[in-house]
Amino acid sequence: MISIQNLSVEFSAKSLFNNINYVINRRDRIALVGKNGAGKSTMLKIIAGLQSPTSGNVSVPADTTIGYLPQQMKLADETTLLQEVRKAFSALDDMQQRLDKLNIQLAERSDYESPEYQRIIDSVAQLSERLAMEQSENHEAEMERTLLGLGFVREDFNRPTSEFSGGWRMRVELAKLLLQHPDVLLLDEPTNHLDIESIQWLEQFLATKAKAVVLVSHDRAFIDNVTNRTIEISCGKIYDYAVNYSKFVELRKERIEQQTRAYLNQQKEIADTEAFIERFRYKATKAVQVQSRMKQLAKINRIEIDDVDNSRLNLRFPPAPRSGDYPIIADNVGKSYGSHQVFDNATFTIRRGEKVAFVGKNGEGKSTLVKCIMGEIPFTGSLKIGHNVQIGYFAQNQAQLLDGTLTVFDTIDHVAVGDIRTKIRDILGAFMFGGEESEKKVSVLSGGEKTRLAMIRLLLQPVNLLILDEPTNHLDMKTKDILKQAIKDFDGTVIVVSHDREFLDGLVEKVYEFGGGKVKECLGGIYEFLEKKKISSLRELELTQSPTAEKNAIKPTQTEKPHNIQSETAATDSQQKATPAAKLSYAEQREREKMLRKASKKIEEAEKRIADIEKEIADIETRIANGETDGDIFNRHSATTRNLENAMSLWELASMEFDNLKQRLM
Repeated sequence: MISIQNLSVEFSAKSLFNNINYVINRRDRIALVGKNGAGKSTMLKIIAGLQSPTSGNVSVPADTTIGYLPQQMKLADETTLLQEVRKAFSALDDMQQRLDKLNIQLAERSDYESPEYQRIIDSVAQLSERLAMEQSENHEAEMERTLLGLGFVREDFNRPTSEFSGGWRMRVELAKLLLQHPDVLLLDEPTNHLDIESIQWLEQFLATKAKAVVLVSHDRAFIDNVTNRTIEISCGKIYDYAVNYSKFVELRKERIEQQTRAYLNQQKEIADTEAFIERFRYKATKAVQVQSRMKQLAKINRIEIDDVDNSRLNLRFPPAPRSGDYPIIADNVGKSYGSHQVFDNATFTIRRGEKVAFVGKNGEGKSTLVKCIMGEIPFTGSLKIGHNVQIGYFAQNQAQLLDGTLTVFDTIDHVAVGDIRTKIRDILGAFMFGGEESEKKVSVLSGGEKTRLAMIRLLLQPVNLLILDEPTNHLDMKTKDILKQAIKDFDGTVIVVSHDREFLDGLVEKVYEFGGGKVKECLGGIYEFLEKKKISSLRELELTQSPTAEKNAIKPTQTEKPHNIQSETAATDSQQKATPAAKLSYAEQREREKMLRKASKKIEEAEKRIADIEKEIADIETRIANGETDGDIFNRHSATTRNLENAMSLWELASMEFDNLKQRLM
C-alpha cells in the first residue's frame, strides 16, 4: 500500500537513516521501535508528508488516506468538544460539493458518447455510492461511542476545547483521527496521556476496526496487544520482523547469537586458510594447494554481524538518608475546586521503603494528591510528612519546563552546586549525553532525551521519598527497564503515578485507586489490582457494545446524572439483560440487525481474502515447482505467506467479534 524506497535522512552531516526500504501493507499493525533519538518520530513525519527525506521517496497510492497523530498538537479554542470532533466528517461535505459540481457538468454537456462524459458518469456513480455508504452510518452514535471510550463523559460534550488540558486535547485529536477511518494510522506515543481503561479501549479499537497502523509507543503491553509486525530502527538501518515486540526481542537475540557463531566459525576458517597459505607459500610442492586455498579465500562471502546499538543508560539513585517509619500519613484528606469535589476522605499510611502506585482515570485526582503532598495547593484534612523526609519530585510536565535555548551541559550546570559541578560531564555521559551530545540545544532533543535530562536534575541531591508523575512518558523500552531496576534498587520510599502496566508490574506492592471521588487501597501488584477490579466491578466498560447500551451505561464511580446527545435515561444492567428483543423499539431492532450484518460481512470478506491469497500462493508454488527461479519469486512467496497469516488473524478477530456481539445482543 505504501512503499518506502531508498530512504536516507541526514541532520548536520550526521546520518539518521541510510538507504532504508520496506512496505506498509493493508492490515499491517507495525510497532516502530528503537532508542530515543533513533528517528522514529522523523519516520512518521516523512510517511505523513510533513517532512522531506534527504534522498529516496515514499510512494503513496492516490486513493490512500493517512491519519497522523503527533506528540504535540494544537486545537481551535472557539469550538466545543462535539463541534471539534464533528470536523472528522468534513470530508463528506467535500464529497457532496464535488458530486454537485459533476452533476452540473453532466447537465451542461451534450457529448454523450465521449470518453470524458463517461469518465464523469463513473465519478458520479463512485461518489454517490461512497456518500450513500457513509451517510448510512450513525455518526452521532459513533462520535459518542468513541469519546466515551477515550474517557470523556457526556457532560464534557458541550464544553469548549479551551477548558481541556494538553492530555485531553490529545484525546480530542485522536478521536477525530479514529472517526475518519484512514487507510493508514500513524500514531506517535498515543498512550502518553491515556489512563488504563482508555488504553484498553484503544487496543480493542486498533485490533478490530483500524486498517493499517504504524505506531511509536513505549508501552510494551500496548504494542504487544496491538501489533503483528515490528520494525526496529538502529544505527541508521531497519530490522523488520513479522511478529509483535516480545517475540521480536527473542528472535533478534537469536539472530545475533547465530550471526556471532557463524562469524566466529568463519573467522577460524579464514585464519586456518591464511596460515596454510603463509606456511607453504614458497614451497613448490604445495603450489597447487596454495593457489587453490587463495582462490577459496577470495570466494568466501564474509559474514557480518548486524550493528547493535550498545549505548546504555547508567542510572542509580543516590543512597537514601534514613527517614521516619511513616513518610506519609493521610487522614480524611480532600480537595475540591469550587463545587467540584476531586476526592474526599482519603485516609492511608505509606511506610518507609514501600513502593506504591497511584492509578485511575485521568482527572480523578492522582496528580492533585501529589501536589497536596508537595504543599503546592491547599486541601482539607490532615496530611503529615514524616521525620527527616526529603522529597524528590518528577512532575508530569518536567521535560516541557526545560529551557530550549540552553545546551544540555548548561541545563545541568545551572542547577548543580558544590562538588557535583566537577562531575557534570561524567553524569551526562552516564545518561548518554557524552561528547558532542552535551553541547546539543535542548530544543532539538527528542521527547525521551528531554525526559532523561529532567531525570538528571532529580539525581543531583540525595532524597528518601521519590514521587514520580508519569516518569516513563517518551522513554524508550531499554531506558524504561533501566529506570524500573533503579527504582527497585532504591532503598527509600517511592510513589509512582503511571498508566504503564508493564512498568508497574513487579515494581509496586500496593496500589491506590482514584475514582468516584474516593481513594481506595489495594494490596498487591498492578495485575492483582486489575484482576480484582474486573471481578468486583458491576459494570465493565463494553469496548464494542451497541450505541444504545453504551449510552445507557453508568460506571460504578460515576455518580452524576447522565445525559447524552439524545438525552436517554440509563437502565441498570439487570434491566438491560431482562429486556426481551420483542420489547425493543423498531429503531433498536434495526440497529442490532445492522450491527450483526456488518460483523457477518467482515467474516465473509476475511474468508474471501484468505481464499484469494491461498490461490495466489498455490500459483507461485506451481511456478517454483516448474523451475522458475527469478530473483523476486521467493520474496513474493514469503510476503504472500505473511499476508495469509495476517488474513487468518483478521478472520479469527472477525469471528470472535461476531460471536461476542451475537451473545450480547440476543
